[in-house]
Amino acid sequence: MARRRFTTVFAVVAVGSVGRAVVRRARAIRAVPAELRHPVLWVPFDVRNRWLLTLMRRARLPRAPIDSRVRWRRVTVPGTSPGATVTVHCYDPVGRVAPTGALLWIHGGGFIMGSAEDYHGNCAQYALGAGILVVSVEYRLAPEHPYPAGLDDCVAALRWLHAEAAALGVDAARIAVGGDSAGGGLAAALAQVATDDGSLPLRMQLLVYPMLDDRTDQPSQQSGHGQLIWNAPSNVFAWRCYLGTLPAAAPAVPARRDDLRGLPPAWIGTGTLDLFHDEDVAYATRLQAAGVACALVVVPGMYHGGDTIPTGSPMARAFTAASIAALREALA
Repeated sequence: MARRRFTTVFAVVAVGSVGRAVVRRARAIRAVPAELRHPVLWVPFDVRNRWLLTLMRRARLPRAPIDSRVRWRRVTVPGTSPGATVTVHCYDPVGRVAPTGALLWIHGGGFIMGSAEDYHGNCAQYALGAGILVVSVEYRLAPEHPYPAGLDDCVAALRWLHAEAAALGVDAARIAVGGDSAGGGLAAALAQVATDDGSLPLRMQLLVYPMLDDRTDQPSQQSGHGQLIWNAPSNVFAWRCYLGTLPAAAPAVPARRDDLRGLPPAWIGTGTLDLFHDEDVAYATRLQAAGVACALVVVPGMYHGGDTIPTGSPMARAFTAASIAALREALA
């Protein structure tokens, strides 16, 4: 009898908990503009431990094909340590008249997931839209390879791009770095490293809802952001994987850099429902206060990755078009 009563109580509590979660998610989805809504928003996206990370890595989404107007090739380049190598993917528009600018692209995935190959479509779009060479980095992922492994791979790719600029038909004075989510965080970190190094000049940093601050550990109950796609528990787990036993400091955590003077001009885009909204706006504001030209685009009602999930959304297309236009203008 006691066991039956316990089972009944447990079931009621469990159903109640699920019910409250569904209500919270429904409330969050109601804040999303109709054109940005998608059935995937009802799926709890949670990566808070190694077991869930393994599942998410196996759940690969279909990859967009490479536009036929873009030539693609895979290249192995020298790493930052003796004998190490890094794989990069090159996307070159057919008929590109060299020399042009170039974009070093870094994929997202919270430092712990994803692949450069998942971004074939995105990179081809940037290459065609800006008329430039795009190089995408296959960097090592945490927790198997915590900081600075991933950033070192990005540094190696940038060094290769500068060293081989002439052979690639690239003007070394017109190179940008960019990325989305964790890739945007790595791009911001790479911009800091390149600025301090002095031998790797950058024309701009293109930061698409970048992951910049390990101190973002709670969603905002007031604005409602941080409820969809990428949430606070996933963010905390990802930063722990990436930082390992090291203390949180720049350049691993770009937002922790005190002096932002002298960094390359930036374009930062985010949405009001994105978990990274506040840290992205804060970083843009700090860049501007430090005298760094920074364009900030904030899309009302857009959640994390909202530009890639709905198909054909005018708001998503406008967001991507704005980033391409900024890149094209900076590298013209």
